[in-house]
Amino acid sequence: MSPEPATARLSFVTLEQFVEQLPPELKMLHDGGSGTSLLRWVEPSELEDPTPYLPEGEFLLTAGLPFLGEGGSAAKVDAYVQRLVGAKVAALGFGIRPYFDGVPDVLLDACRKHNLTLFEVPESVPFAAIGLEFSQLLETDNARVFRQLAETNRQLMRAVLSPRPEHELLAALVQRVPVWAVLVGADGRVRARGHNAGGSTGVEHSLLSPMLERLLSGSGPRVEMDGFEQPGSALVFGHPLRSTKDANLGALILGSDAPLTPAQNNVVQSAVGLLELLVRQRTSGSLAPSQLATAVLLHPDSLTSGPTKHVNGLKDLLAQSLSSTRSGQMRVVQGVRVDGAADDGPVRELLQWRRLLDTKLVEITEYGFAAITRLKVDDALLADVEKLGWRLVVGEPTELTGLAAAYQRATSLRSRVITTGKSARVDEVTWSVAGLLGREAGTMLAERLLAPVLSLEPDRRDPLLAVLRGWLSENGSWDGSAKLLGLHRNSVRRQIGVLGELLDMDLNQAQVRAELWFALQYVEELIGSGTDGMVA
Repeated sequence: MSPEPATARLSFVTLEQFVEQLPPELKMLHDGGSGTSLLRWVEPSELEDPTPYLPEGEFLLTAGLPFLGEGGSAAKVDAYVQRLVGAKVAALGFGIRPYFDGVPDVLLDACRKHNLTLFEVPESVPFAAIGLEFSQLLETDNARVFRQLAETNRQLMRAVLSPRPEHELLAALVQRVPVWAVLVGADGRVRARGHNAGGSTGVEHSLLSPMLERLLSGSGPRVEMDGFEQPGSALVFGHPLRSTKDANLGALILGSDAPLTPAQNNVVQSAVGLLELLVRQRTSGSLAPSQLATAVLLHPDSLTSGPTKHVNGLKDLLAQSLSSTRSGQMRVVQGVRVDGAADDGPVRELLQWRRLLDTKLVEITEYGFAAITRLKVDDALLADVEKLGWRLVVGEPTELTGLAAAYQRATSLRSRVITTGKSARVDEVTWSVAGLLGREAGTMLAERLLAPVLSLEPDRRDPLLAVLRGWLSENGSWDGSAKLLGLHRNSVRRQIGVLGELLDMDLNQAQVRAELWFALQYVEELIGSGTDGMVA
């Protein structure tokens, strides 16, 4: 069986891959058939019932403490294993010593009965070494996937710059993702096709008519789904291509026999975004090339890592678009429309910003506009723009290779400009959570994320918030947070479990933990204001 392509996995490794990296001293006593299962994490636990704290796909490690005394009876061991299977634990590792000299027969019998994969872990292999091995393998797998995604994005960008960009883009897409692809214009006619060598060429165009009708008559971003009996067409999904004003410009239809992985969907979304830019260029006339160039420069960073000749060519093109020199610095500017600003239509607005900012590199966006300019955007120019009912995020000076990062920094301030109604300069902002969020956005975040806890009575609410703050401050360490809070580690586990259920969140995810930590910075302000966290 051939190995999966790198794009078929993202942030997960299988039990089989993990076991191949473990020391050969580990002995599999029972194979429950979970070798292809995706592992979420490796967790040691000596709890009688660890399942409330285990995500699906866990490799659980125990030294057998739950099986001492009465816990070692056949009935209790059977119930323990049954709970693990119910929680979809991928495998159980039993450590030899200090409690047992071998895996108890009752445990082996229970694992065979309920078909749970069981390993014997010798005393020479610490549990910590197994966890470290998994972390390293996961990190390596992620790095491989992201390298593959970066190369795929570079290939998609090269396709956009080719003489036949739509055809080349579909060819690059089907080379990286196991699908057939059809690009359809706003009139319903096929403009380009793509399929793998020897793969399915798709279904008859007439069969796609109902899906196309839905795609070309609707509004807003969405995906239409269908399925057919033809090979390679069990799953057919269509992505609409739209203008900045939500007008239908066409659709991309893809077919496959299996659901796409997260990494493959990432490639598809990149292709959809580039196709939207291309069809906007075709329908917007002579103004579109500058918008396409702006979007390609702002969003991907892969074009700047090409050959020196290619990068210098881009610098020349950029200089001509900015009426500047190749070595001249530039800045990213984002404009946000506020109440009272006139809507003059996309073409007139585009010409207006090109004139005011002295640049051809302007992109009309859903929030307003984004531009690259060589101007400093002094206070006089800023005042003129604000008189028109607009607010700006003005980026700091940068070079060609820093445009993408400058765009991201400007984007991070856009919500602040919308909230405060005041323009902002990136180089004058305090780059901290409080500086970026501000009081209004911070209290809103706390109110929304922590609403189930804030609505409790203070004698219940305050201890839970204290445990959450202590646990997060110790990076999720049970022992560290227990010491900090003056509680038993099992008490901390129990209360974190309660919090996870109350908030309906997976507290094992780093993003969730980060968002909760930010929200906690504003809780005292919420409670002190007399709201007591009550949410309507």
